[in-house]
Amino acid sequence: MRMEENFAGKDLTNLAGMSAAGAKEYIFGFIATLKLTEKEISALEDTAANWKSRADMARSRGMNDLAGEAEREAEKTNVRIAALREEARSLKENIAVMRHQIPGLAARERSVDPDLLEQELLMAAGYMPGDEEKARSEREFADMEKDAAADTALEELKAKMKKQSGG
Repeated sequence: MRMEENFAGKDLTNLAGMSAAGAKEYIFGFIATLKLTEKEISALEDTAANWKSRADMARSRGMNDLAGEAEREAEKTNVRIAALREEARSLKENIAVMRHQIPGLAARERSVDPDLLEQELLMAAGYMPGDEEKARSEREFADMEKDAAADTALEELKAKMKKQSGG
């Protein structure tokens, strides 16, 4: 059973969600299948040539019925070769498409995920994941307290200046 037969109807070339290393392993599976397919094609080509020579030999000896059987076997083998060549072509296309995705996967691994970074920072500050609202509320209250302290200091300064100016 071929690799593509295992995943009928699925997009085999979409590597989204894989790591670059995982994607490379996945592609290596396709490459291994391609190499086995090419090896099988080569063996079948030898078999087809063998059947063709048997048909020629039988025909030269006047054994037309035997020659016909050998030609049918050669034709069956050639049909199988054609199918395997199409499979090899498809595998090569899929491999090329997937290889072009690896740089993007590697870049995504190097990029910063802002949500993950926020969660890590919250955990470092002593909050549990999901406490984002609590952390935001505490920041807002801290900002309001700073504003209130600044307003109080400003009012005190105004009052002091008013006293000094003769007020």
